Amino acid sequence: MNAQTPSFTSAFDPYVYQTLQSITGATLIVQTTQGTVTGSLKTVMPDHIVLESGGSSFYIRIQQIVWVIPKS
Repeated sequence: MNAQTPSFTSAFDPYVYQTLQSITGATLIVQTTQGTVTGSLKTVMPDHIVLESGGSSFYIRIQQIVWVIPKS
């Protein structure tokens, strides 16, 4: 039997990552491929963000984000 090591490849968008990092803590409207989430941006990682809304944390893959609007 030939053992294979699985690998994971993910696209990294440095512009989106840096922009989201610069607004950490802000309230955002995030449109994903599945719908819209509004909440406070808690964490930005190279592959996902954590948005807190209504006491729940939403982990959203950056690849699934269509657009982001910071709320004032």
